[in-house]
Amino acid sequence: MFSSPVRRWARSPWSDAALAALAAVAQLWPLLFREGQWHWWGYVAAVGSAVPLVARRSLPLPVLLVSVAFGALYDLVDAVAAQPLWYGTLIALYTVSARSGALVRWAALATIIGGGLLTVGSADTAMRGVVLNVTAYALGRGAAGTRAHAAVLEERAVRLERERTLEAERAAERERARIARDMHDILGHAVSLMVVQAEAGPVVVRRDPERAIATFDSIADAGRDAMDQLRRTLDVLKEEREPRTPRLTVDDLPELVRQVAGAGLEVGYEVAGEPRRLPPDCGVAAYRITQEALTNVVKHAGASRADVRLSWQEESLVIEIQDDGRGAAAGPPSGGNGLTGIRERAAACGGAASAGPAARGFAVRAWLPL
Repeated sequence: MFSSPVRRWARSPWSDAALAALAAVAQLWPLLFREGQWHWWGYVAAVGSAVPLVARRSLPLPVLLVSVAFGALYDLVDAVAAQPLWYGTLIALYTVSARSGALVRWAALATIIGGGLLTVGSADTAMRGVVLNVTAYALGRGAAGTRAHAAVLEERAVRLERERTLEAERAAERERARIARDMHDILGHAVSLMVVQAEAGPVVVRRDPERAIATFDSIADAGRDAMDQLRRTLDVLKEEREPRTPRLTVDDLPELVRQVAGAGLEVGYEVAGEPRRLPPDCGVAAYRITQEALTNVVKHAGASRADVRLSWQEESLVIEIQDDGRGAAAGPPSGGNGLTGIRERAAACGGAASAGPAARGFAVRAWLPL
């Protein structure tokens, strides 16, 4: 919970100022708390070695050079306290190691170690200086690796978030396209049946009142069924996650055939093979393909009969709808949109669909994988 404020503080200029102040205090400590009269130059050198750390992120190499220079000139006078560690120089070397290129890093490390070995009289002190400088360099390289790894992870997270957003947009587009196809199928089918039956109504009323009553009942049934299907389709647009009504599938085809037959078209229905379970999307596609094909028959074919045949095969379901109407002379139904929707629904399930004139009338054939 506190990682973000701490990270922001660590990256701010104030953190470098605090680090410089802390290094200055540590290097002034021997001069302030050891007995003796120390030369003023010692205080200047101790502070001068630490203060440049304020700019260590933006100017790592110049800061290191200034810090090393003050440390090297500390012993210009004899009246100074011994410094156990030059914290400013170590921090500056750490920064160069973490932020500079390989040539600059190695040159800085070699210069500091070489200069220390040449100027320090004691072997123990020289060895301690080598160990401390190499450690500061190694810590800097470790920090650089951690920062690079974090940058890669952050970039990957941004990319994944962008991909999730794009996938959500694509899913929304697919859902809108599916809803549009469903709306087209539902309204086209219901309105076609209602128009055909309503146009025949006045003639039937005069000739056969009993049949007229049945015709009006069929119109009402078609309207109610369309409203029910529209309600189910529009449920997906609601923000509430309510349980959805089961979608129409192959099992609902007999009722669809009965509705179309009520419009005055003789419809045959035949099932070959052993019915098996279809994937949900393919089940909906099978119903909508049959519905669109029968709607086209009612609207465009001028047919007296249509036959629906379902062939259950080992790995697929084949749906055939054929009429005895005008065939190619009927022209492209609905400007071709209906047949395009049939092909798209089949393709969305991994299947295929074809349509064209048959030996007698017009035929639509769809293949859907199980």
